[in-house]
Amino acid sequence: MDERWIRERIREVLDRGYFMHLATSDGAGPWVCTLIYVHDDNPRLYWMSDPNVRHSKAISANTRVAAAITVSGPKEPNLGIQLSGTAARIDGARYDLAVKHLTKRGHPPPAEYADVLQGDAWYVLTPAAIDLIDEQHFGFEKQHFILKS
Repeated sequence: MDERWIRERIREVLDRGYFMHLATSDGAGPWVCTLIYVHDDNPRLYWMSDPNVRHSKAISANTRVAAAITVSGPKEPNLGIQLSGTAARIDGARYDLAVKHLTKRGHPPPAEYADVLQGDAWYVLTPAAIDLIDEQHFGFEKQHFILKS
């Protein structure tokens, strides 16, 4: 399979997925949380979080993160991704992300100047590498994909 096909399968996982399991690390050690995400075409992943929760505080001190998204269910071949990269807080309301996020959750788009964040902040994960787990096409052999800067 060529790189373009692997990119398409990664995009399929991102499109079909709902939750991302995000791993961070702080002075107390590793931490995993589950977040609703949206993504762009690069592929960067975005989510809203309270800046005072553990994973948000960890990102402010250590930007290196990892994540996993799985879209397969019971009795289906495994399909998902694992990724590593850097995360950062984004300043601003980001209406474009709010529309994607609320639509994904089944809510109508917000008014353009609505306070969607309500004290939360946007965060972005920029992947450096992605492993595709696609049991149907590759068995248990992960397809490692390094993103070009």
